[in-house]
Amino acid sequence: MPVIWLIDAYRAGERGQVRALVDALGWPCKVKVLSYRSHVFLPHALGQSTLRGITFESAATLSPPWPDLVISSGVRNEPICRWIRAQSGDRTRYVHVGRPWGALDSFDLVITTPQYRVPPHPNVLNNMLTLHSVTAPRLAQARIQWESMFADLPGPRFAVMVGGDSGPFTLGPQAAARLGAEASRVAKAHGGSLLVSTSSRTCSAAQDALQSAITVPSYFYRWPGEGLENPYEGILAWADHLIVTGDSIAMLSEALATGKPVAIFDLGGMRDFHDRTVRDFRLGGALYAALLRWFWQPLSRDITLVHSQLHESGCATWMEEARVTPKVPAQTDLQRAVAAVRKLLGKG
Repeated sequence: MPVIWLIDAYRAGERGQVRALVDALGWPCKVKVLSYRSHVFLPHALGQSTLRGITFESAATLSPPWPDLVISSGVRNEPICRWIRAQSGDRTRYVHVGRPWGALDSFDLVITTPQYRVPPHPNVLNNMLTLHSVTAPRLAQARIQWESMFADLPGPRFAVMVGGDSGPFTLGPQAAARLGAEASRVAKAHGGSLLVSTSSRTCSAAQDALQSAITVPSYFYRWPGEGLENPYEGILAWADHLIVTGDSIAMLSEALATGKPVAIFDLGGMRDFHDRTVRDFRLGGALYAALLRWFWQPLSRDITLVHSQLHESGCATWMEEARVTPKVPAQTDLQRAVAAVRKLLGKG
């Protein structure tokens, strides 16, 4: 049975993806959590194979016997994974999840998504959505766990999954108030209720505006919850329909895993950047919009490419559109990723 090293990602979203892939493979795995030397950037900027970017203590944890497979994500981990492969005499296979920064030939497999605009390549698997750990058994367990909280709210229940600022798009008080009003209107038209989950990226002003705009029966989880357990999976389990702010590809991926109708909420400009929807201004958002338009593409990501694919494939609608039964892919992104890794190791 192949032996895996997981060089753990240092950002939460990427960490969830690589761990979901490892869990789905079901092979023995050693998790390596590294400490980085923040002032050292040339190794990953120049696509090198070296341990110079991590501390001596972290480097000491990387020693033979070398694994059959190393999986990771993030630019700082690229030189480390290439170094491991070199030390094994190129026997170790290297799988990278997310945005690749090095030359595509320097990976054995890249599992990525449309917002990074990675060109077609024999080493690249372009999935529609990010990898995640939302499964039917976990949802069934969450439904039991959260029954006392959600069962008495009138159905149909509409989940409202809320992210935050992302690239050129801003989730401030104006967008949040519009979301609360539109979600309330939809729920009221069906005699239902809202199950609202904000997140670590939702600013306080946006949470205030969203909560104030809701006019129907609801449950509102306000991040960070003041010691309350996060009901995120319970909301996924109990919702009949899901509304997700378009800034979060991860939340869209998890919502679609439920097999229920999913609607994307446009923060403003997600379909047409020049539309006249009243939106929140953020200097960083304006600068990112200029980056998208005028500068080298690998420096930015374009999440509207994911929206377009979801809409065109029938997997999701925009919020104001009539809801239809979602199109469920024959094979999930995680299943495709597992198949690609197994093929890489000759286990397909």
